Amino acid sequence: MLKGIVAISGQPGLFKVISEAKNSVIVESLLTGKRMPAYSTSKISSLGDIAVFTQTEEISLKKVFKNIAQLVEDGKSFDPKASGDELKAYFEDILPEYDRDRVYTSDMKKMISWFILLKEKDLLDLSEEEEEEEEEESATEKDEEK
Repeated sequence: MLKGIVAISGQPGLFKVISEAKNSVIVESLLTGKRMPAYSTSKISSLGDIAVFTQTEEISLKKVFKNIAQLVEDGKSFDPKASGDELKAYFEDILPEYDRDRVYTSDMKKMISWFILLKEKDLLDLSEEEEEEEEEESATEKDEEK
């Protein structure tokens, strides 16, 4: 689901990885559709690698998106431009155990905006199959390391 989708520090929105060049990655903006190089000096984060701090562990962004999707299905949609207090209350519904010291309102706003953008572009696949495949791959990699 989140493979091939990246966030680039200093750039608005999300990007789809198109191809790789010698010292850059060619990405396409999900907002504008324009392609551009993202150089190795840019801070590029794959959405598949992003996790959210909780009181006990880190929760993957995919799980956070699943929780948002569940709230939306239950009729609780949210405007990411709302006040900080409203945003915190909504995020508490999404992930009640989130670490209040390390998850900032700007992070919450980003995650909700990303969810909305991915949903609009029909790039949000929350099926369990992919998650199971990823777990199998990581188990295989761990076996190979031994």
